[in-house]
Amino acid sequence: MTAETVSAQKASREVPVRPVEQPGWTLRELRGLERLLGLEWYRLLRGLFTNPLSVAGLFIVMSYILAAAFAPVLAPPLQVAGNPYLIPRDGFGPEPKPPGAVWTRGAPPIPSWYKAVTGKDEWVHIMGTASGQFDIYYGVVWGTRTALFAGIMVTSTAVAIGLIVGSLSAFYGGWLDDLLMRITEIFMAFPFLLAALTLSAILVPKFGRSIWPPTIALIIFGWMRYARVIRGEILSAKERDYVMAARVVGAKDARLIIRHILPNTIYPILVLASFSLGDAVLSFAALSFLGVGTQIGYADWGQIISFARDWILSLDTHWYIVVFPGVSLIIFGLGWNLIGDALRDIMDPRLRGARG
Repeated sequence: MTAETVSAQKASREVPVRPVEQPGWTLRELRGLERLLGLEWYRLLRGLFTNPLSVAGLFIVMSYILAAAFAPVLAPPLQVAGNPYLIPRDGFGPEPKPPGAVWTRGAPPIPSWYKAVTGKDEWVHIMGTASGQFDIYYGVVWGTRTALFAGIMVTSTAVAIGLIVGSLSAFYGGWLDDLLMRITEIFMAFPFLLAALTLSAILVPKFGRSIWPPTIALIIFGWMRYARVIRGEILSAKERDYVMAARVVGAKDARLIIRHILPNTIYPILVLASFSLGDAVLSFAALSFLGVGTQIGYADWGQIISFARDWILSLDTHWYIVVFPGVSLIIFGLGWNLIGDALRDIMDPRLRGARG
């Protein structure tokens, strides 16, 4: 072997071998919020703030949240009243007053913004009064708090119950799956609104006319859809490789469900919950309208609409009793439905490539 051959071999060993770069196989490094939230949650959050439907829905929902947060500023309660959710009354006359009618007695404090916006010193019924002289504007503003509380309480609790029942049923299977699913089917056999109405009527003597009887009734008859959906998702997910790998390394059942399975199967539940939150508020208002909800004069949109029952034949004149709380209900449900539609589009695998 000559000296030239030896030196050539040494030079070839010293040249570093560069890996062959193949486009499409390089994983992008996660940064910022992507690393903090995870790729799927980051994509979901990014889609919510870029999808036109979700932006419109978020704007509507945030408007209601701000109205609820600043309710004491928008409609100051009576200082002598113990419960700010009780709608102030301008006397006890049966005939409603139209929007713009002047307060005659029992007027609440005038808001600080009122004179600057209207240029008037006298406090008027901005949306008129209902039967019994309940101020509609006060009821609509403070009713946002009632709607948000009822919607979030009913939906979040029903989702929690559905996740527990569906997860246990799908993960363990066997007799436990049969038992839990038969119980779920029994609850689903009852007509939803009729069952909630009956249970609310039973709970009213125990809790009194308050926000709790309809809330409890809607929760008890509202968790079954979440249980069925999460059961189907977990039945598919529990046999996948990442679950098998976690089981091999000794992960316990609770850790498998909470840390590995649920985070990868909960996305359909988010879509369903977004649609259901608006439905829960509509159902709550329906129960109040039927007389098994909050007490008379409580700031609740369904309660205000119920005041129009005595004037159902003259709504061409007293339209404001139905229009203002009814529009509030419709727009509230519309906001959550828009968010639900956007979530469904964002998480649809067929649209991921188109939306980036």
